[in-house]
Amino acid sequence: MKPLAEIGVFGGSGFYSFLDKVEEVKVDTPYGAPSDTVSIGEVNGRRVAFLPRHGRKHTIPPHKINYRANLWAMKELGVQAIISPCAAGSLQRHVKPGDFVVADQYVDRTHGRADTFYEGPTVHHVSPADPYCPVLRQIAIEEIRAHGIPVHERGTIVVINGPRFSTKAESKWFTSMGWEVINMTQYPEAYLALELAIPVVNISLITDYDSGLVAEGEVKPVTAEEVMHVFHQNAERIRKVIFGMIAKIPPNFESPIRHALDYAKVTV
Repeated sequence: MKPLAEIGVFGGSGFYSFLDKVEEVKVDTPYGAPSDTVSIGEVNGRRVAFLPRHGRKHTIPPHKINYRANLWAMKELGVQAIISPCAAGSLQRHVKPGDFVVADQYVDRTHGRADTFYEGPTVHHVSPADPYCPVLRQIAIEEIRAHGIPVHERGTIVVINGPRFSTKAESKWFTSMGWEVINMTQYPEAYLALELAIPVVNISLITDYDSGLVAEGEVKPVTAEEVMHVFHQNAERIRKVIFGMIAKIPPNFESPIRHALDYAKVTV
């Protein structure tokens, strides 16, 4: 199949509505249907594929997303790099609502999600020691700074199953571990990109303080309404950042992620 796109973005309708000459593409995968059709258009001379991970009307909760189909669709379209923004809560006081965090690590606290392409008989053990692409992370950091947005250059994102938020006890535990961000979608999305050797970067849009800080009486408990309110406020800012990044991502750039499978296959 001839590549239809070079760069992939997981996001909502606020992104692809700004594209010129949008083409809607339905992609069939061995893992079922992706979350939606893929919108392909041009940004700064680059072909970009946009896929809303929750569906364009946000009808798919995080624990029901077909992550394998979404990532396989990007691969089928020829995508060579993925930008993966997400709404997220803060676990630390210095990470404030409105800030952006360019995560460098994640902690998986999900369960029951199909999280690998390698189910036998060929066995691969792909190391996610450094799951996010350093090249894309640096481009993201520089672009966020250029737009005057407060940015945290590193951060660990703990991924919970959802759709519920954390209890105060759970959230206080996550905070005590020193983790900065909490979200429901980065795993297995980021790991599956690694299994396909596609460089990926996460930008966490901080919408709220998680409930552990509530126990000390400093902030209100998180609600879905507040999360979406702040997320929509951030939509224009993240759009500008992503479009700026697209222009600066080098074609066919070298990344350690592209070598994720080099020594992963088990041979006897």
